[in-house]
Amino acid sequence: MSLAGLQELERRHVIPSYARFPVEFVRGEGPYLWDEQGNEYLDFLCGISVTNIGHCHPRVVAAVREQTERLMHVSNLFYTEPAMRLAERLSRSSLRGKVFFCNSGAEANEAAIKLARKARSGGDVVVVNGAFHGRTYGALSATPQESKQAPFAPLVPGFRAVDPTPEAIAGAVDGRTAAVFLEPIQGETGVNVLSEEVLCAARAACDEHGAALVFDEVQTGMGRTGTLWAYEQTGVIPDAITVAKALGGGLPIGALLTGERLADIFAPGDHGSTFAGGPVVAAAALAALDVTEDPALLARVRELGQRLAAGLETLPHVIAVRGRGLMLACELDVPAPAVVRRALLSERLIVNATGPTTVRLLPPLIISEADIDDALERLGAALAGHDER
Repeated sequence: MSLAGLQELERRHVIPSYARFPVEFVRGEGPYLWDEQGNEYLDFLCGISVTNIGHCHPRVVAAVREQTERLMHVSNLFYTEPAMRLAERLSRSSLRGKVFFCNSGAEANEAAIKLARKARSGGDVVVVNGAFHGRTYGALSATPQESKQAPFAPLVPGFRAVDPTPEAIAGAVDGRTAAVFLEPIQGETGVNVLSEEVLCAARAACDEHGAALVFDEVQTGMGRTGTLWAYEQTGVIPDAITVAKALGGGLPIGALLTGERLADIFAPGDHGSTFAGGPVVAAAALAALDVTEDPALLARVRELGQRLAAGLETLPHVIAVRGRGLMLACELDVPAPAVVRRALLSERLIVNATGPTTVRLLPPLIISEADIDDALERLGAALAGHDER
């Protein structure tokens, strides 16, 4: 079917909650995508940090194919080996507690909110301005952005938003606080790295008052910043982390990972999900972890992130670069949405705008130096295009 035909189907039958670019992708491999006309695109967005190990990684494809031929779904009323093995793997690779499976990052955050409130018999949740935790009601209530919250009020009560400073967080936490929720790096609002001082202040405040410290690692996790989990580079150990996006190697899966303190708060019936931790997505996640946990790959992420950041600083109209590993953003002195559109349609480079002047780059962790240089050339051409209009 033609792109025009797909657009007509969307117009007639799809709720208009997305503003899509006029491109249909039909195939992906490694860092590349191809449209229906056979044009090749360099993907430096990864489906918003989902295909961290590239499109259709052979080990993930093989694991999914093998599992779908044996068993696809039975629900969490029964055991399946992939889910139990994945829980063990995630626990050992992170906080050494226990795991609750779900289907997305927002669901992982919903589970974490419920867990923290049960652990404290209710209580407020402290979040910081600039955060994004999802669009379901609990996660949205933890996302202090007026434009996203206002149309859907009233929201879930009991969330308190403060600036991401040590003083503000310390002042917001008291004996009634259930949890402090933080993204180590705020992804959706422009790749803003929270300082170690902020994270340490949150840890100290939670320890003083008995609250839980939860890190939202939905975007920062699975090697994106150069370690499997971003908290490993901070010196601060949270009580729980939420993960999703790249965990399934391209398939939808999320998880709440706890430390020992919160491992046994939920009892049977407290929370659940029909599809969560199904055998197919769990098999995919195990394969994705096999690839991502490679120390050599993670070291390359840190090395290539420095190369990409340095290259971005040399491009026209770039006034600042921030981020860690291969989670980067550049601030522009020209409108970012127009640059992103030119990059896609003229240069066949996929990036996205997280604000009026911010371009975010989330390339696959398996890229090469040549891929980075190619992307910089394409983005540079898109930026230079602003002067040629």
